[in-house]
Amino acid sequence: MCHDCNDPIHSRRDFLKLSSLLGAGAALLPLLTSLQARAAAEPDAPVRIGYLPITDATPLLVAHNNGLFEAEGIQSERPVLLRSWAQVIEAFISGQVNVIHLLSPMTVWARFASKVPAKVVAWNHVGGSGLTVAPGISEVKQLGGQSVAIPFWYSIHNVVVQQVFRDSGLTPVSKPAGSAIAANEVNLVVLPPSDMPPALATKRIAGYIVAEPFNALAENLQVGRIQRFTGDVWRNHACCVVFMHEHDLNNRPEWSQKVVNAIVKAQLWTREHRAEAAQLLSKDGANRYTPHAPEVLRRVLAPEAAERAQYLASGAIQHQAWDDRRIDFQPYPFPSYTEELVRRLKDTVIEGDKGFLASLDPQQAARELVDDRFVRNSLAAVGGLKAFGLPDSFDRTEEIRV
Repeated sequence: MCHDCNDPIHSRRDFLKLSSLLGAGAALLPLLTSLQARAAAEPDAPVRIGYLPITDATPLLVAHNNGLFEAEGIQSERPVLLRSWAQVIEAFISGQVNVIHLLSPMTVWARFASKVPAKVVAWNHVGGSGLTVAPGISEVKQLGGQSVAIPFWYSIHNVVVQQVFRDSGLTPVSKPAGSAIAANEVNLVVLPPSDMPPALATKRIAGYIVAEPFNALAENLQVGRIQRFTGDVWRNHACCVVFMHEHDLNNRPEWSQKVVNAIVKAQLWTREHRAEAAQLLSKDGANRYTPHAPEVLRRVLAPEAAERAQYLASGAIQHQAWDDRRIDFQPYPFPSYTEELVRRLKDTVIEGDKGFLASLDPQQAARELVDDRFVRNSLAAVGGLKAFGLPDSFDRTEEIRV
């Protein structure tokens, strides 16, 4: 990923830039003006995907690679690989791209802190992340007095890892470099995912929590071990979601429906062709969507059965009965998840001004953030949630157990 941004300073600047853009300030106005101008000048714009090269982007990239947008009767351009979340947001708000995958908590920030006119239309995947620690660490409490990296403050990784810390008697904090860290504290630092394995190897951090394949990469490089999968803490949680402009949803409903149709079909295809998906996403694939080796991606998308047994033995998986995949795919954005996410964000340590969260009602947020019209239609066309191995109901109860 971001081969030219592998330093913590970049991460800090990235967050500050996003804080400026999404803090309901004047910095957002020029981008929204550009978005409106692009929409007026190009009412029939093709699908333009913006993505980071992580497994979270899988359905969008599979849909492009397999010609699923064209099969729906709409045009698509080659997806645009972006180097940071700030670039993803900026390209999206300015209209350079019109379909993105975004960290689910980041959509809450964008929608309610700065009123970005966009909505979640589907989930991109579930699970697909883990807490990786130095080889000598066997218990979470051993992280006390040390630093652990997260990919972003507004991420499900930050929400989950703080719950894991608290359940182990540790207090998550955010302290400047060089500050003393108490034995019962864990200092959270933001790093680009690509910088996490080398930072762990050189002992700059004691662990990190992030999307795949960077957990698998640490395993392959033998610089870290999986302490816990996030999907084993919050069952079938969303990580990245599909975010689209309201002007497309309202003014191009047929086009929007076809976009979502293609993404849903890509998820189904990926579930049935996991090893093939790993190959096409890899640096050896025809489109070279990511810089990752196929064997690293296969470890995530198509792991050997023996690996699950090892994770059960180590405690990385503690809820065997959940029978969850390392990463899985289903598109429906369950309201209960968004509601619980908003509740938990209120109590999560986040740098910057998060005052907007205090008055945010979870149920109202779920209604305003998500537009599930299109994904419901797409699901109906492929056999409903049952096609993804789920009960045929749009209601569920969130299961969160550390």
